[in-house]
Amino acid sequence: MFGYIVPDKPELKIREYEIYKACYCGVCKAIKRRHGNIPRLTLTYDTAFLALLLTSLADEEPHIKDAGCILHPLKRRKIIENNEVLSYAADMNVLLSWLNLKDKWEDDRSLPAFAGMAALKAAYQRVKEEYPEKSRIIHHRLEELAGLERNRCNSVDQAAEPFARLMEEVALYPPLCSSQKNDTILRWLGYHMGKWLYTIDALDDLEKDIKNNAYNPFLLQYNYQGEDLDTFRSRLLPNAEFILIHTLGEIAKSFELLSFKRLKDISGNIIYLGMQKKTEHILGRGKYIEGSVRSIGNQ
Repeated sequence: MFGYIVPDKPELKIREYEIYKACYCGVCKAIKRRHGNIPRLTLTYDTAFLALLLTSLADEEPHIKDAGCILHPLKRRKIIENNEVLSYAADMNVLLSWLNLKDKWEDDRSLPAFAGMAALKAAYQRVKEEYPEKSRIIHHRLEELAGLERNRCNSVDQAAEPFARLMEEVALYPPLCSSQKNDTILRWLGYHMGKWLYTIDALDDLEKDIKNNAYNPFLLQYNYQGEDLDTFRSRLLPNAEFILIHTLGEIAKSFELLSFKRLKDISGNIIYLGMQKKTEHILGRGKYIEGSVRSIGNQ
């Protein structure tokens, strides 16, 4: 369900892409400092976006330096030095990764998932102790989601709700939520980010879930009866398209209400171009342009 929130690299200036990579590498380094090397393997693009967005809003000015990289030992890379935002993003990455592995183990008895849980257990416990209430809420949302899946929920909107609420909680970085305005905006952005992620993942996984006889709300809502996949997709695409474009519009509205201190163009590239192109690709269409979501966001 993760890995979809990516930039549109060709539309970034060279300097902007360097900053994006510095943020990604900064979270990776923060995971190492806080939890060791193994949890670094769980780092996602979605966490990098969270770190970038919160860095753009925080009072703390990011400092970029050259540093070594375990995957590129012969070349030093630019990274954002460890700060509170990166530490938070690193912790949320570990928390979500462990809970995702737990879900896979409970659903499929996946041995790789069980091994991953064992490897992340100490890091997960540290994060759980540091953010007890946030961890409780996120865990509760995943339990809600698991319950809907067990009961074969046949509504995409209903199935997406727990994950939307989960991401709402992840987006709430405490130092930025001292005002009601920021709290409300970040909640709305996180909620629709989660709904978009859940929906696009379900749509992307249709073929795999059919093959594995796995739960997918689209298959139940549109009563899949073994027909040709393209024929089935043609029935569900109008609703899937509406959900995805609507959530992108709500994300854009939230984005424009935030008070950025820096790096707005890079976050904007991800929301207005990267996520939109990912949407077009998975819908199998290319008729949308940047202005479609930008115009929705400005309504």
